[in-house]
Amino acid sequence: MDALLTALADPARWRLVRLLAERPRPVGVLSQLAEARQPQTTKHLQTLERAGIVTSQRTGQRRIYALRPAPLRELAAALNQLADTADQVDGPRATYDRYGLSLRAERLAAEESGWADGRSFRFHRSLTGRPELVWQQLTEASLLARWWTPDDLRVSELVFEARPGGRIVQEYRDAEDTDGSDLVAGRAEGVVEDVRPGERLTYRLSPVLPDGGIAFTAHVDLGLTPTDTGTDLDAHWQITDSTVDSADFIAGIEIGFGQSLDRLVATLAANPHDTDSADTRSEK
Repeated sequence: MDALLTALADPARWRLVRLLAERPRPVGVLSQLAEARQPQTTKHLQTLERAGIVTSQRTGQRRIYALRPAPLRELAAALNQLADTADQVDGPRATYDRYGLSLRAERLAAEESGWADGRSFRFHRSLTGRPELVWQQLTEASLLARWWTPDDLRVSELVFEARPGGRIVQEYRDAEDTDGSDLVAGRAEGVVEDVRPGERLTYRLSPVLPDGGIAFTAHVDLGLTPTDTGTDLDAHWQITDSTVDSADFIAGIEIGFGQSLDRLVATLAANPHDTDSADTRSEK
């Protein structure tokens, strides 16, 4: 496939392929139609032949070249598969596009400090597992590390002290950045405010800007309600202290935290009675 792509990448060779798609032609005629010198045309055709795109045969004093459709069909199928993968409904590309729309809107709105103060976001999820199990997922760092990041990210540092005044640190990197060589994807610091085991958890969390300042403060209120099938989780975010530089972060709240909660749903569904700690690099 690499040889095929390399051969087709040259505009002169692509012109020859288009001419041969119409019908087989001799070198001399191809050079005339392509408006190129015959030695150059011969070299291009030899490259295409080595790549398996064309075939040739000698007839008298002339060499006739013809196009081989099969490699082009294989390339077309591979390209279609790539396009289908990127274009899958509700896939990563759809999320990227949705974030891009939100990002542009928030950047336009972020004209001065305080621009997003008072904004709120609400989330609801029905979870498998009783409130005490869900509570562990919300407060134990080793369990939080399993789900408390958006898709395609991984926790690289996590501190969650589940007591009033307790410290929160959340840092994450790209999931494929296994050696930590890429930039940190995000970091937030905060403080736990209210702790009612199995019922309610509130805390403040502030994303950290590259210069060390805070982008905004999110006041997060998590309420747990027992149901016949498990637990209903209601989450309320309210924004204060928003800076102009907070637009990129606020644009991602709905998508990012929503993805995190979906991971929590999946984690509990897969292990409805599992309270074992995961192997992570987190600390309490």
